[in-house]
Amino acid sequence: MDLLFLLLFLYALFPVLHQRQIQAARLRQLRKVETARGSRVITLIHRQESLSFLGIPFRNFITVEDSEQVLRAIRFTPDTMPIDLVLHTPGGLVLAAEQIARALLRHPAKVTVFIPHYAMSGGTMIALAADEIVMDENAVLGPVDPQLGQYPAASILRAVEAKPLHEVDDETLILSDIARKAVSQVESLVYELLRPKMADEKARALARALTEGRWTHDFPITCDMLRQMGLNVSTEMPRAIYELMELYPQPPQRRPTVQYVPVPYRRQPATRDER
Repeated sequence: MDLLFLLLFLYALFPVLHQRQIQAARLRQLRKVETARGSRVITLIHRQESLSFLGIPFRNFITVEDSEQVLRAIRFTPDTMPIDLVLHTPGGLVLAAEQIARALLRHPAKVTVFIPHYAMSGGTMIALAADEIVMDENAVLGPVDPQLGQYPAASILRAVEAKPLHEVDDETLILSDIARKAVSQVESLVYELLRPKMADEKARALARALTEGRWTHDFPITCDMLRQMGLNVSTEMPRAIYELMELYPQPPQRRPTVQYVPVPYRRQPATRDER
């Protein structure tokens, strides 16, 4: 019986020790990338595959808790230090994505977003705030048109416009009013993110294209399409970013989705050449 209890204890303890080893390996890899690039590296990674309970999948999205952690990491970063954000997400709360995007846009030093696989919806909104987007050549972004429940806001507006007003019930009219406001608000935000990167007219046109419901919400926007839109996109993905992603396998239990070396960095004194 003692041997059985010992085996059960070791069986229960192994996942905890394994998770701590992965956590330590992630922090080492984060620090390795930071040292090589002279930047603050933040990860915002959500896994959406495989894990389920009784047939119901557990999925992660951008939440307010994520935005709190990312904003804290940005506050820890000196104005002169670049920020590298590794992004892998299906999207999430508009509020949380907007907070992160605005904070990155305000950061004075260069902001680079690395997308090894995909960053859809709110993830795309965050990517648009970067000075440079670095993607795997097969990675994709997506439209940022707002969703109300299970329906795209733009589709609700079109459905109401297609019918005489007296045939539309009050609840649908209320939904269409909210949908109109949502589309307008998100378009205004996307324009704000794009305006520093391109001419005013082009920024307005692109903001409209990404938010008006031109495509389905899961439509994949490729690197070539993004370049045609006038965005600064590179496919020179560092090997160290792929190595970092390998340390985020689909886990059997909940794990943090935002990570960085949790200490504030001090501004480095200027060298003689910089004075």
